[in-house]
Amino acid sequence: MMTQNLSFRQLTPDQLPLILQLLREAATAIQNKGLDQWNTWLQPTDDNISWLQAGLLNNEFFSVITGNQETAGMFRLSYSDLLYWGKQDKPAGYVHSLVVRKKFSGHNLGTTILRMIEAKLLEEGYHLLRLDCNAGNQWLCRYYESQGFTKAGQVKMPHALNNLYEKPLAGNYE
Repeated sequence: MMTQNLSFRQLTPDQLPLILQLLREAATAIQNKGLDQWNTWLQPTDDNISWLQAGLLNNEFFSVITGNQETAGMFRLSYSDLLYWGKQDKPAGYVHSLVVRKKFSGHNLGTTILRMIEAKLLEEGYHLLRLDCNAGNQWLCRYYESQGFTKAGQVKMPHALNNLYEKPLAGNYE
């Protein structure tokens, strides 16, 4: 499967059902691996829906589109994250809800998406990428560390203990 022809497409508020579908697919895949995370996306609460709607209104959600116009995944990119990171002095991009559809797994799509996000941030003048993940998901923590992220702390959320990761951005991603 070729991943060179990937592009991002801004998602709009009327595409909330697509976002919910992608999150539900990802939550189901996570459950099938025996992991206890993202359960909320199996039956989202009003607060979950409001969080998604706020991101849509702020133009923070993007679909990942293949060369033949299939939706391969999605992510949320914002420029602050008070909930997980609090107020920060260094400007950064924050990734949430990074999803790769099962059909596209095993092709380094997550890595490709992260590199494309990094390139986008550099073009916009940002030199730091941050994200969080469930501290209990050791596979995902190791994955982000293998992508050059370093653990910057932890935050206890109502649903989980999360590791905070950041990565300085520099160089050419072409």
